[in-house]
Formats: sequence, structure tokens, C-alpha cells
Amino acid sequence: MDIARPDLKRKKNRRRWLVGVVALLLLSAAALAVSRLKPAAPSVDRSTVWTDTVKRGPMVRQVRGIGTLVPREDKLRLIPAQTEATVVRLRVLPGAKVEPDTIIMDLSDPQLEQELLAARLDLKAAQVDYTNLQAKLESDLMTQRAGAATVTADSSQAQKQAQTDEALYKLGVISGLTYSASQGKSDELKTRDGIEGERLTVNQKAIATQLEVQQTKVDEARALLELKQRQGDALSVRAGISGVLVELPHQVGESVTPGTTLAKVVQPDQLKASLKIAETQARDIQIGQPAEIDTHNGVIAGKVTRIDPAVLNGTVTVDAELTGALPQGARPDLSVDGTIDLDRLGDVVSVGRPAFGNENSTISLFRLNPDGKAALRVPVKVGRASVNAIQILGGLNPGDTVILSDMSRWDNVDRIRLD
Repeated sequence: MDIARPDLKRKKNRRRWLVGVVALLLLSAAALAVSRLKPAAPSVDRSTVWTDTVKRGPMVRQVRGIGTLVPREDKLRLIPAQTEATVVRLRVLPGAKVEPDTIIMDLSDPQLEQELLAARLDLKAAQVDYTNLQAKLESDLMTQRAGAATVTADSSQAQKQAQTDEALYKLGVISGLTYSASQGKSDELKTRDGIEGERLTVNQKAIATQLEVQQTKVDEARALLELKQRQGDALSVRAGISGVLVELPHQVGESVTPGTTLAKVVQPDQLKASLKIAETQARDIQIGQPAEIDTHNGVIAGKVTRIDPAVLNGTVTVDAELTGALPQGARPDLSVDGTIDLDRLGDVVSVGRPAFGNENSTISLFRLNPDGKAALRVPVKVGRASVNAIQILGGLNPGDTVILSDMSRWDNVDRIRLD
């Protein structure tokens, strides 16, 4: 028969409970360990990132901007319309070489032709009036001179008579009354002679003034005629300078108003670069700084000659004179890239400029491990920046390799693997 063993049963239950507690503790420890594990570092294709090595040495600070080649102000001629007219003929087309006397187009203005004829007649009438007035004034002057000569002769005769009467009076031949009358007449005619001389001088001055007034009318009519003649000559539009015709915006039959640009002539070998520089980078640009202009068919040396004081659409216009020879194909309005040298830093730690990061700030970069298989995010303090480089003030050492490309998609991780 079976004998009951309650002590064995208790031992068996105790063993089961002990195993369960141990298993539970093991599972809790495993869960805690798993919860404390860091997520696996994401993998990044090595060929998709751009890296550079931190180095020590000189660094040239530069700024870059896009722009176009434009004619120098003294080598550009915009030909405006002088009057309201109609284009009747085009003689040359854009791209043609022209000389100062080359006629580009012919205009027609019937009203100007009528005004030109009227100006000729007005000048002729003013000249005739001047001649008539001059003849009349000279005739009046001659009449006045004749009268003055008569008075002078009478005065001279009266003086002689007074002298004779004085002698006769002293001899007692004539009375004192007769002598007094003769002397009075002599004095009167002498006074009249002086007055006539003064009147003659005043009238001569008045004649000169009247002729000057009439001459002014003649000059005014002549100036108006010359203006109309210039406007008439301008109907045959000439280039004015040697160069190339680059713009001809009007066609036969179009009407133009005064001031409208009829044509644009430039000297293609006298160009400058007009660059657009971001306003945040233009503060250190100075007149005379060296520049390089890339025409995509050659690089031309230059220097800064003008900095526009105004900001337009976030950019500052900077003009650079071209000191080197123009490459083949260089022409006005050609798109170019310009680089301006600001200054040269001596012995500094620098690296290629990252995709994001302003100068004089603290940024974060991924620094590669020595084996190059992983990269760790580190804070980097940067200083002055150039187009392709930036100064390192702290966080990196010469020889470190960092990722410069855009890593914004990995902002939430501090470590990546490179495959």
C-alpha cells in the first residue's frame, strides 16, 4: 500500500516556486538591460557624403557672386529719339559692326519738316528787320550829325563875330549894347554845340542798344533753326561711336516719342563685370580688392571699382574692372561668376565650408573615427568664413576628418556608421 509523504509534496512545491521566482528575476533583468541599450547607429553610404580634413596654414577669405558682363559707361552709347517720329527704314541689324557715321535707321517727322521751314523763314525775317533797323538808325544818326555840324559852324562864326565886335567896341566904333548882343549869341551857340555833342554820344549808345536787341532776336531765330536742323539730322540715326550694334528695339512703322531709346551701341572689348553679392557677405568688400571673373570660357583678372550703396533683393551690386584679356566669346550680357579676395589670414586652423553654418558661431559636425567606419557628432566653434573654407576656433584639430555635406536628416542621432 502507498504511504503518504506530505513533506515530499511541500519540498516539490517549494522547488517550483523557487524556479519561478528565479525565472521572473532573470526576465526582469533581461528586460532592464534591453531597455538600457542604445539604438543601433544608422548606416550612411560613404559615397553620398562630402568630407574634408582639418588643416593648419594660410586661408584666403573670398566672397562669390553671379553677374553679367556689361559695357563700361564711357564705352556705351544709347541713342535716344529727338522728336516724335516714325521708323521708315532699318539699315543695319544687331550684331553688325558700326562706325560713328554709320546710319542705323531712318525716321520721318512731317511736323518737324514744317517747323524747320518756319525756322528758316523766321531767321530770314529777323535778319531783314536787323538790316532795316540798322539803316534807319544810321540815317537818323547822319541827320543828327548834320544838325550838330551846323550848330558847331554857327558857334564858330558867332565866336569870331564876338571877337570882332569886341575889338570895334574897344575902338568906340560900336556901342556896348551891340557888343553884348554879339557875345551873348556866341555863348548861346557854344552851349548848344556842347549839348548837340552830348546828344550825339547818347544817341550812338542808344543805337548800339537797339541793334543789340534786334541781334538777340536774330540769334534766337538762328538757335531755333540750328535746333530744328539737329533734330532733322537726327532723323538719320547714326551710331556715334565705333563698336557693335547690340539692340534695335523698334521695327519699321513704329512710332517713337522723344527720349525713347532707338539703339544701343557698345565697344565689345571694353567690358566690366557687374556682380550680385549677398548683403551678408558684402560688408568687407573694398574698392581696389582683386577679383577673378569666370566667363565659363576662361578666367579674367580684375579689381573692384564700385560698390552700390543700396541693397536690392538681398544683394549688393559690385562692379569689377577687367584687367586681363577677354577670352573668345566674351560679349555684353554674358553670365559670369565672380570671386573677390577680401584678405589673407596667416597661420589658422581651417576646413572646407560646411553646407550649413555661419561664421563666428558654434555648429555641429560629424567627425570620422580613425578607422573611417563611423562618425561622431561634435560641437565646433568657427570664426571667419570664406567661399570654400571656414576658420576653426575650437572642437577640431588638424588632421581630423569631418563631414561637410548636409546631414540635417540625422539631426536626432549623434553617431552614424559609414558603409
